[in-house]
Amino acid sequence: MESLNRMALDLVDEALDFADELAIEAFELDNGARVIDFGVEALGGIEAGLLLAEIQSAGLATVASSMDDVAGAPRPVVDFSTDHPALALLCAQKAGWELTVDGYEALGSGPARALVAEEEEYRQLGYADAFEFAVLSVESDVLPDEAVAEHVAERCDVSPESVVLPTYPTASIVGSVTTAARAAELAVWRCFELGFDPLDLLTATARSPVAPVAADEEAAIARTNDALAYGAQVHLTAESDFDAFDEVPSSAREEYGTPFAQVFDDVDWDFYEVPESVFAPAQVTVDVVGGPTRSLGRTDEDLLASSFGL
Repeated sequence: MESLNRMALDLVDEALDFADELAIEAFELDNGARVIDFGVEALGGIEAGLLLAEIQSAGLATVASSMDDVAGAPRPVVDFSTDHPALALLCAQKAGWELTVDGYEALGSGPARALVAEEEEYRQLGYADAFEFAVLSVESDVLPDEAVAEHVAERCDVSPESVVLPTYPTASIVGSVTTAARAAELAVWRCFELGFDPLDLLTATARSPVAPVAADEEAAIARTNDALAYGAQVHLTAESDFDAFDEVPSSAREEYGTPFAQVFDDVDWDFYEVPESVFAPAQVTVDVVGGPTRSLGRTDEDLLASSFGL
């Protein structure tokens, strides 16, 4: 497999070439690192969000939008598909980098994580990237500065001028779109957490509603997680069966039916106090090659309608 960062860089070039059309903005920091604003000060949009989801998954997924409905109301949805679930979702797209630099706090996702390759999934998958550029998608309502870029460069063992930081807030159109694109990632991550070898997952296909943009980051984090936990549908093709597939969807958790605003409020918005198992798609179907087909979980349109303010 070619370098994940190399494949993502081709898509970064596309974003830069069509920045005006995508309503995004790019600028260079004093140390040469490049920041691409996908929604902090720039407007961004659905097409920008779809392209960023492709960048986050290192070009190993097809990402598109279409229309569906929630409680009878038309809503845009994100359709996501990959034939490389382990690499695209765990080694690239997963938001596994907690950026904390001189008071700046953000979540990092994308293929730059594979240059560090210290998370458990890299050890189990036996994968680490090697490339001279690092592409790290930053989820924050504040644009990163030179200190953040230098930290990323040091961790990835590249020069600061080789760092690319596409950045967006959750409370933005791009934030709603890219979060909706994470439904398959959550399902594959749950399989991994439960002990299933993600290399035995052959395909991952997902659809999730795009949440309305909320007024602030906390409300947006809650609403976009509701979209996944109560509206996302995932299909997996597995090479082998697994006795814990029924624990993958969000409906398997005792917290199911509780809006995320309440889940987070109950722990004073300390995300470390929230069980990781609540972050899962609503419904999952698993086709085992040569074996059974398992249909698991359920969606909750009434909760979605309330969360979305419909």
